[in-house]
Parts: sequence; structure tokens; C-alpha cells
Amino acid sequence: MPSSMTRRSAVLSCTLAPVAAVIGLAAFTACSTGPGPVPLLPAGAAQALAPHGRLRACINLGNPILANRDAAGVVGGVSVDLATLLAQRLGVPLELIVVEAALQSVDTVKTDRADIGFFAIDPRRSDGIGFSAPYVLIEGAYLVRNESPLTDNAQVDRSGTRVMVGRGSAYDLYLSRELKAAQLMRTPTSQAVVERFLAEGADVAAGVRQQLESDAARLPGLRLLPGRFMVIEQAMGLPLTRGAAATALLAGFVEQAKAGGFVAQSLARHRIHGAVVAPASR
Repeated sequence: MPSSMTRRSAVLSCTLAPVAAVIGLAAFTACSTGPGPVPLLPAGAAQALAPHGRLRACINLGNPILANRDAAGVVGGVSVDLATLLAQRLGVPLELIVVEAALQSVDTVKTDRADIGFFAIDPRRSDGIGFSAPYVLIEGAYLVRNESPLTDNAQVDRSGTRVMVGRGSAYDLYLSRELKAAQLMRTPTSQAVVERFLAEGADVAAGVRQQLESDAARLPGLRLLPGRFMVIEQAMGLPLTRGAAATALLAGFVEQAKAGGFVAQSLARHRIHGAVVAPASR
């Protein structure tokens, strides 16, 4: 197990109140004026999704929209909320396996060291992982220095342009396919993209819009190019070896969480403005 990977176990009972207490949610069920609660999963779901008697959820801190660690070291976010809700619906304890980068998360789930994970959907990840439909949509954007001649996303893919990305991230995989002339430079994690972009003299930093906006507000002399170069579809996934029935159960849980308002409530609770709830799967 990589040194950057840590584990945190939380035993959650089947009642709503202890679950809410673990992650600080006051509304695991909807308020009286809002949408209804996510229904219980079918009989046998716990064996299919958590065959080891606990739900092992891999949480990637590389995308701050979905998960982060607070000043006290406690991991929280939309992905943690969903993992906690799923464990409650299954009636099993929750174990969080916390990693720092998307590649670690992919490897952890593919090798069955976790039961579920949270990923951007990409064809290169479908070998070994079964995906739900997306639960949130996130914009991928470009950041440049104020003095950069670049003013439009379409200008990035030119010979001599160096684009810094987080290795193995959704936008790395996407840009590896789409960019024909620009050169990709990679950092081990998405959080380090802007610092490495500045330190190594790259021309463009690519990433999740909210992270880049935060970096631009924190560091002087930076601006985002208008618009987006991609929409990142964030989904839940599980080891493909679990089979189609388990994947369908997970997909059904995600659809219920979207339709019942849980995902929207979680985004609002964590003050996430760089993502929207994905539409219902057809």
C-alpha cells in the first residue's frame, strides 16, 4: 500500500442518527418540505457490494470538489457523504481508504482492495471498473499567467505550448487523446499542478475549474481562460469482477441519490459551486 494511503474505519449502525453524527449531516433524510429519502437497497445488496462485511470506500483527495481533509485531519465531502449513505443503506460498517491521487484510487478498486470508489468516467478506466451513471458534472478549465498571449481554449493546442496536468486525472486522460500539438507535462497529484506550472515554466495549467479558481485567488498574476475544455462526469465505480448485478445495484443507488435530492443537498452543504447534479440516466 502506498505511503500516502491512509485508512479510517467508521462503524455505522443502521439507524439514521449515528450515521448523521459520523459525518455531521443534519439531513440524511430530506427535510419535510424537500424530496424524500433514498429507499433501502434490495435484499442481497450487502453481499454484492460489501462482501467482506464492511463497505470499503476509496476516497480520492485529488479532487477538492468531491473530498478534502479539514484542519483537524478529518476527511469529508460529497464522496464521503455518498459512501456513508450507501453503508447505511446496506446496514454495514464503513471503512474509508484515503488516497491522494486518481491513479491510486483506480488501482485500489481495480485490485479489489476497495469495494467502491469515486471516479471521472473515462474509456481507459473501464477495464477493471464498472461505473454507475454520473452523479455530478464538473468543468475542466485552463489557467495561464496574466501576461500569456493565450485568450481562448482553442489556442492551447499549438506546437511549443506546454500544459501541466495531474498524472492519471480525468483531464490528463482526455487531453492525452485530444491535444495533437501541445506538450503535456505531468505532476504526481492534481493539487500540485499550479505550483509545478509556475516552478517549471509551463504555459498552461489544466484542472478542475474550482481548484484553478482557488489557486488564482491565492496566487497573484494568474487568470483562467474563458469557458471549459471538457465536462468531467463523476461516477461511482466498483471492481468489474463483482459482475453486472452488483454494478446495477450501485447504479440504482446513484440514481436514487440524485432523484431524492441527496446529491444536491450534499453539494450545497459543502458549498460546492463548481459542479452540478448530473441528469437522470436514461
